[in-house]
Amino acid sequence: MNLTTRCPECGTAFRVQPLQLSARGGKVRCGKCSHVFDGVTALVAEGQQGSQTEAETEPSPQLALFEAARKGPLGAGEAANEDATGAEFLEEPPPPRRRVAWALGAVLAFLALAAQAVHYFRTEIAVLVPETRPYLAAACATLGCELKLPRRPKLMAIESSDLQADGRRDNVIVLNAVLRNQAQFAQEYPALELTLTDERDEAVAGRVLMPADYLAGHSAEQLARGIGAGTDAALRIYFDTGGMRAIGYRMYLFFP
Repeated sequence: MNLTTRCPECGTAFRVQPLQLSARGGKVRCGKCSHVFDGVTALVAEGQQGSQTEAETEPSPQLALFEAARKGPLGAGEAANEDATGAEFLEEPPPPRRRVAWALGAVLAFLALAAQAVHYFRTEIAVLVPETRPYLAAACATLGCELKLPRRPKLMAIESSDLQADGRRDNVIVLNAVLRNQAQFAQEYPALELTLTDERDEAVAGRVLMPADYLAGHSAEQLARGIGAGTDAALRIYFDTGGMRAIGYRMYLFFP
């Protein structure tokens, strides 16, 4: 049984079948202006068609996708194909420009996130992939950041140390120490906290020594190279006690 529905947008009438109307809950698309409307609500009674010409009531090209339904029973494969076509009947594909914009935005967001991760973990990346260090250093020079060596205090140890009086000068003591980098990669020189104690092991003086303090004879380039993987660094530091009686000391390393 053929029915007639009229597009409320452009006024064009089209022949439809009940199967076509029930496929999408009555929703159809006008083949002339592509307006989607309720085909059931817009049905036109036979007596109201007036003097419309045959051309005006031709099936919509969109609705013609269902013409196979009027040709009798279909095979299983044909029925499946008809269902797939009907599912595409009212699909509104996103405009190409919008899809491109979304894809471009997703790519830019991913690149920004990756750049932030590289910036944050630049030291770890340089350690794990040493070949990247020159490129990371060049990038930091451009961005104004600094590519430092790793700081792993648990992999840095005071291998030995001793405190002695300087026989050539009064009130001067000499601290000898050996630092060992136990890591499999170079590390920064640590800071040293030294506390001098009296005979009761009470603190009489204390000082924090930065690498530039206990390696005063080293150049900035030598300091930047740090302590090599699995190597030792021997230190000798002189202190003027100012007449204080110090017979003992405590020392530990840390990274500020």
